[in-house]
Amino acid sequence: MSSCFAAFLSKPSVTGVADRGAGRGRLYDNITETVGNTPCVKISDAMCPPGRTIYAKCEYFNPMSSVKDRLACAIIEDAERKGQLKPGDTVIEATSGNTGIAVAMLCAQRGYKCVITMAEPFSIERRKLMRFLGAKVIITPKAGKGSGMVAKARELAQKHGWFLCRQFENEANAAFHYATTGKEILADFEGRRLDYYVLGYGTGGTFAGAGKAIREKRPDVKICLGEPADAGLLASGVKSERNSDGSATGSHPAFKAHPIQGWTPDFIPLIAEKGVESTKYDEYIPIPGASAIEMSQKLAKTQGIFTGISGGASMYAAIEMAKKAPEGSVLVAMLADTGERYLSTPLFESIQADMNAEELQISKSTPSFQLA
Repeated sequence: MSSCFAAFLSKPSVTGVADRGAGRGRLYDNITETVGNTPCVKISDAMCPPGRTIYAKCEYFNPMSSVKDRLACAIIEDAERKGQLKPGDTVIEATSGNTGIAVAMLCAQRGYKCVITMAEPFSIERRKLMRFLGAKVIITPKAGKGSGMVAKARELAQKHGWFLCRQFENEANAAFHYATTGKEILADFEGRRLDYYVLGYGTGGTFAGAGKAIREKRPDVKICLGEPADAGLLASGVKSERNSDGSATGSHPAFKAHPIQGWTPDFIPLIAEKGVESTKYDEYIPIPGASAIEMSQKLAKTQGIFTGISGGASMYAAIEMAKKAPEGSVLVAMLADTGERYLSTPLFESIQADMNAEELQISKSTPSFQLA
């Protein structure tokens, strides 16, 4: 099987638009080889606090438009190396959407069957994208929250003998981020100032893996971790109770519903817990849901950067961190996915399909081709 790691080739340092038209200097055997090597893009003064510099690592440049493409590569390739998957097998996972889309992509390319369990509140477009990629999507009741969809996936895997990804406990997840995401950041900032690495957590794989890689090579870089203000699980200091396989036994007492889909399920994932214990974080920022939405909208309207609510949350944390960081500080924030995953969510509530009054006025400013 071809590996996602094939995408990692050394390239000369370039700036501006000098590399336009150059191509990638290689061809790809399949879509999974294109995962990774996402760009770090500077945020303009329209959003960045004066005297500081913020970069966004734009994970929506991955083929399925999210950071979870890395996770899917990690788990499926690891299972193949260990002989846990063979042609025609079924892969199952519980997901808020992005992981399921990524796993469905890997399964489509590899020839595996794919079943996804997903809690009822997550966006409709995510269900459709997974089904478009050939997956079967099993919806679990809203009352069960994230832990309910995880329990359903485990139950189905045991009943049918399917391969369960276990993204929240599978160590291949963090290991892949250590080998790719973290090293990409280190390579892009080699010889350059970098003071803060800013992100939230879903499984904790990016935090534990990329954070570890950055800690090892650049111990001066501070890790800033964000959580939804309404779901401060790590902030509570209370650990999730666990089953013998490391999965959470149920919902965390500090959890409340929040709009930052993909971040902070209703339990502390084992990978996140291990990351806190080993990699640790230096700064903590609670993020109001409304602020995450507002920041995502602002990124679109002032930067042309189209990211989802979690990307807005990361940028909110980066800006708040920048405000209190020493002058000259440089920060990089993870933007996990694309805004297109949120068309049916509060992120797009204020965006209408029909023309508003201002648009109608523009239309009527010339006589032809006006709607009746």
